[in-house]
Amino acid sequence: MSDIIEKAVEALSAKVSSFDGSAKFVIADEGSIILDNAGVRAGDDETDVTLTASAETFEGMMNGDVNPTMAFMQGKLKIDGSMSDAMKLASVLG
Repeated sequence: MSDIIEKAVEALSAKVSSFDGSAKFVIADEGSIILDNAGVRAGDDETDVTLTASAETFEGMMNGDVNPTMAFMQGKLKIDGSMSDAMKLASVLG
């Protein structure tokens, strides 16, 4: 597991302990993280929604510098799958 994925799992775990649904964060050129009712972990399972962003955008969302909705509207965050799960996740992240 890359350092970036390891740090991303820690950051996401600090923000969200579990999620009613399943989501995958794909960090470009690094790997992916799964968030579901079991918690947060590195992985590439099938999920209800997949969010794809650069490491920089993901880090910004974790530390509060990047609003997930604005990142999506600016094309920095791509969403594939359940928009309702994406909206629930955005409200949790911030």
